[in-house]
Amino acid sequence: MAMTLLLGGAASGKSRTASDLAAGTGRRVTVLATAQALDDEMVARIARHRVQRPATWNVVEEPLAIGAAIDRIVEADVLIVDCLTLWVSNLLGNEAMSDDEVCTRAASAANACAARGAPTIVVSNEVGAGIVPANALARRYRDLLGRVNAIFADEASTVALMVAGRAVTLSDPLATLEKG
Repeated sequence: MAMTLLLGGAASGKSRTASDLAAGTGRRVTVLATAQALDDEMVARIARHRVQRPATWNVVEEPLAIGAAIDRIVEADVLIVDCLTLWVSNLLGNEAMSDDEVCTRAASAANACAARGAPTIVVSNEVGAGIVPANALARRYRDLLGRVNAIFADEASTVALMVAGRAVTLSDPLATLEKG
């Protein structure tokens, strides 16, 4: 069917918009959550997200193997993947993967999302618009997340940048050139 990619900064309305889009379909919803409760702040953040979701929604918690998890989601369910930001961090921290391995997993997951028979909404942060990080790991993470976001954007039918709770639809300039 169609994949929508919602990008934006922290607390820009990505998850809320994903939830609103999913609820508006009238279909059953499954949330694929990638967060890990590794500290008190994340425990509170995860709890807040749980309270905000309708109790009837299915939740699959999978911090690493999202491709396999996507394959197990009921095909008719709207799927929300929340979020790529934490997934990439989990892969770097838990499995110490190479950037190419992360991108290979991302391409597989993006293809699976785009091929689903029901709408899929993917959430990710845009972290490349700030200052250049001071250390090599933070720079690697910023660059790798940008690559992963681009991989998902290539497969998405709609890409939007969330700013202050508002969606700005992004177009592919190459697609415009091809039509002209």
